[in-house]
Amino acid sequence: MATSEVSASTGEGGFTHRQILVILSGLLLGILLAALDQTIVSTAIRTIADDLNGYSLQAWATTAYLITATLATPLYGKLSDMYGRKPFYLASITIFVTGSLLCTFAQSMYELAVFRALQGLGAGGLMSLALTIVGDIVSPRERSRYQGYFLAVFGTSSVIGPVLGGLFAGQHSILGIAGWRWVFLVNVPIGLFTLVVATRVLRLPPREKSRDRVDYWGALALIVAMSPLLIVAQQGREWGWSSGRALACYLVGALGIAAFVLIERALGDAALIPLRIFANRTFALGVVISFVVGAGMFGGILLLPQYLQADRGASPMLGGLQMIPMVLGMMIGSVLSGQLISRTGHYRIYTLLGAAMITLGLFLLHYLKADTAFWIVVLFMLCVGFGLGNLMQPLIVALQNALPPKDMGVST
Repeated sequence: MATSEVSASTGEGGFTHRQILVILSGLLLGILLAALDQTIVSTAIRTIADDLNGYSLQAWATTAYLITATLATPLYGKLSDMYGRKPFYLASITIFVTGSLLCTFAQSMYELAVFRALQGLGAGGLMSLALTIVGDIVSPRERSRYQGYFLAVFGTSSVIGPVLGGLFAGQHSILGIAGWRWVFLVNVPIGLFTLVVATRVLRLPPREKSRDRVDYWGALALIVAMSPLLIVAQQGREWGWSSGRALACYLVGALGIAAFVLIERALGDAALIPLRIFANRTFALGVVISFVVGAGMFGGILLLPQYLQADRGASPMLGGLQMIPMVLGMMIGSVLSGQLISRTGHYRIYTLLGAAMITLGLFLLHYLKADTAFWIVVLFMLCVGFGLGNLMQPLIVALQNALPPKDMGVST
C-alpha cells in the first residue's frame, strides 16, 4: 500500500514542521502523563494495599481505572469529531489531574478505587486524542514520522515508571507525605504544566459544529457490555472462570454487546461507533491486529518486570532499568519505520516485518527460566520491542487512512 504524495514542508492543515513540533510538545506531555501512570502504579500497588489495609481489594483499583478509561475512549473520539479536539483534550487533562490529586488523599481501597475511576475518565482521552490531533494536522505520509515520538515517550515511560514506583513505595515519607502517595501526587505538577502548555500551543483549525446528537444510549450499552467483562478478567482467577459470578458477568456482557449493536445500527452515522466503519476491510482487519498487538505489548510491559523481579530477584528499580532493551527496540523500530514511510510512502512491508518479529519474540519468551542467561533475555526483549515499533506506527496510519477525515477521532 502507499499513502498519497505530499509536500515535506507542510501538513494537511498547512502547518510547517516547526509549528507541528510546537503542537507536538503539548501532546507528548499528555502521552507522558498517561503512560507513566500505567506503569508507576503497578510497582507500588502492593505497598499501597498494605498501607490501606486492603490487599484483597487491590485489583479493584486497577479494574476501576480500566473500566472508565476503556469506556471514555470512544466517547472522546466521537465528541471530538463533533465539536473539536482541543476542549476535550484539555478536559481529559483536567479530569486526570483531579483524579490523581484525590488518589493522593485516599484513606481506604474503596476510596482509591473511586478516585482511580475518575482518573481513568481523564486517561481515556489523553493518548487517543493526541494521536487524533496529529492525524488532523499532519499528512498521511508524514504521520508515522511524528507518531514515532509518541511510541518513544510511551516506551521510555515503561522504564521510568517502575523505577519511580519502586523509589516512592520504598520511602516511608517524602516531605511529610507517605512515599506511595507520591505515585499519584507526581502527576499533579506534570499535569498542570501539560495543561498550560497545551492551552498555549494547541492552535488547531476550527471545525464545523456537527448536528449529530450525542449517542448516550450507545454509551450506556457500552458500559453494560464492557464493565462485567473487565471485572471478570480481573477477578476470574479468584472467583473461578465458571463460577456463578463469572457466568453472570459473561451473560450481562453479552446482553450489553447485543444491545450496543442494535442501538448503533439504529442510529447510523450518529452512533458512538458507526457500524459502517467495519464494512471497510482494511479498518476491520486493522482493529483485530491492533487488539493482538496491544495484548502483546501490555503483556510484555506488565509481565516482564514481574519475571525480572520475582524469578530473577531484581529490585523494582533494577527491574525497570532491565526493561531498557525492549524500549530500545521499540524506539529503533518506530523511528526507523516512521522515517522510511515518510520517504517512500509505503507501509505494508513494515506491518509484515513487525508482525513476524513480535510473533518470533513472544514465542522465544516462553522459553525463559529463572536461570536463563541475561544476554538471551535481552535479545528476546529487543526482538519484541523492534516488532512493536515496526507494527504500531503503520497500523495507526492504515486505520486513519481507511476512513474519511470526519471519522478521524472514532477510527483512532
